[in-house]
Amino acid sequence: MSIEINRRTLLGTAAAVAGTVATGPLLAACGGGSGPGNGGGASTKKGLKAALPDYLPSSSVKPDIPSVNGAADILTDPGFLTYPAGGARTVDGVPGKGGTYSAVTPLWGTVPTAGNSFYQAMTKALGVKLTMKPADGNNYATIVPTMTAARKLPDWIQLPTWWNSNFNVGRLAGTQLADLTPYLAGDKIKQYPNLAAIPSGGWQAGAWDNKIYGIPSFVSGFIVAGTTFYRGDVLDAKGITKDQVTSVADLFALGKELTDAKRGVWAFDDVWTYLYPFWDVPNKWKVVDGKLVHKYETPELLDALDWHYKLAKSGYMHPDALAGQDAGGLTRFYGGKTLIAGGGTGTWNLADQQSGAAADKSYRRESFDIFAADGKATPSVFLGNSTSTMSYLNTKLKPAQIEELLAVANYLAAPYGSAEYTLVNFGVEGVHHTMKNGVPTFTSDGQKFVQAQTYPFLASPATVISNPGADQVTKDYSAWQAANVKYLYKPVFWNMNISLPTSLATADAAQQVEDTIKDCYHGKQKVSDVQAAIASWKSSSGNRLKQWMTENVLHKYGTGQ
Repeated sequence: MSIEINRRTLLGTAAAVAGTVATGPLLAACGGGSGPGNGGGASTKKGLKAALPDYLPSSSVKPDIPSVNGAADILTDPGFLTYPAGGARTVDGVPGKGGTYSAVTPLWGTVPTAGNSFYQAMTKALGVKLTMKPADGNNYATIVPTMTAARKLPDWIQLPTWWNSNFNVGRLAGTQLADLTPYLAGDKIKQYPNLAAIPSGGWQAGAWDNKIYGIPSFVSGFIVAGTTFYRGDVLDAKGITKDQVTSVADLFALGKELTDAKRGVWAFDDVWTYLYPFWDVPNKWKVVDGKLVHKYETPELLDALDWHYKLAKSGYMHPDALAGQDAGGLTRFYGGKTLIAGGGTGTWNLADQQSGAAADKSYRRESFDIFAADGKATPSVFLGNSTSTMSYLNTKLKPAQIEELLAVANYLAAPYGSAEYTLVNFGVEGVHHTMKNGVPTFTSDGQKFVQAQTYPFLASPATVISNPGADQVTKDYSAWQAANVKYLYKPVFWNMNISLPTSLATADAAQQVEDTIKDCYHGKQKVSDVQAAIASWKSSSGNRLKQWMTENVLHKYGTGQ
């Protein structure tokens, strides 16, 4: 029921669930390295402040577990133990004025029949004829560039930010994508109260060159790369609690205690991606004495690799995990073959609980809290970008049309549990869903026609945590967020859109280094091999990348903080 989108889940199973991560700046490659206005795409702190819409939280629906604040723009997702009763209305009448528009979103699943009963109900509710044209998500990265090359974008399109470089969004902003700043900046957004309730970070993630272009979906103030999960039921039965694990030394010792290879049980599955930040490794960049430092240049990265290399050689890690067989990770975890595994927070949901309980009725997923690797320093983990799901309006639209579609977006962004939200996400009661134990439950028509990757991909409210029928999951995940929100920090270039020259795109990806790192934490190559790969990367292109980022971003726009 959680409404945040997990990119990995989308690409793999097409389910809309919580837990995305976009941990680095949004880099859009474009020839010459300039975005709209030849400003490089990034925004200045002053310019962005003038362009951002005011943030006006909604009070129309009250969560069972309120948000907890961390630092500025950092807060936990509200939790709902029940689906809000009554379906409060947040929009008077219909938002549209009879316009006709087209919309394209990526879809990982079966494309609903055109003109189906759900689309008809939405047309009536929105007051516009919005023709939805879901496109194959697996081929979306090639479909969109074909449209932009021909300058034939639809009126409204969803462009996932992880494909910003493929789509060249830095060049499209202002040329094919409409500038929304005149309609939304500051208190102008008050006429769209549901859009105003979207946290500022979401709008910042759709800003280019001091202007707002994107309409965000699934925004969260608690986006992390993921976490290190464990089988709570198994460890509880052994009398092991997470507060006993406050360093990587404790975690390593626990690995020895839990592993019993003769019974086919290993303590660990892959944990690198979600554990390495505990060494205070940055997501990509940090600033030391006014100078940019890449994560590859930090001793903390090497320390993290050294520990993971030893883990790979310890015998505490499942052989299939060492072989890179990630696809079987959940099956191993559900079956108790592994007891500790890294994963995106989107895994922590109702579907996971159901799958785990099917394998073991005692199943309970839990997570270790964030701790410093040495157990002594103050824990800290970088915050990811506020969303990776962004839609845009066509620059060919007239002002009145843009205003009409923003009113539609305001309807789509109605808060969780509202009357509008229920229609957008579950369709018409009695046709597409019925209420069972107070929870909207799809009928066969709802399963066929109501897709989480159509209308919500154009606009949606901020993320919530809700798993009707599995309250313990919501309580556990909410409690974990509340306990750890104080450890999150905004990294350098957080939520900044940076148009990186095509010539440096390969340097930024650093695939050879990343491949060597993977081999190292799987025990196939040593830390010294990673050091050699980093040295080669720096001399071939890494130093040029850092120089460009220093001169064109850091010196011109600052760190974004």
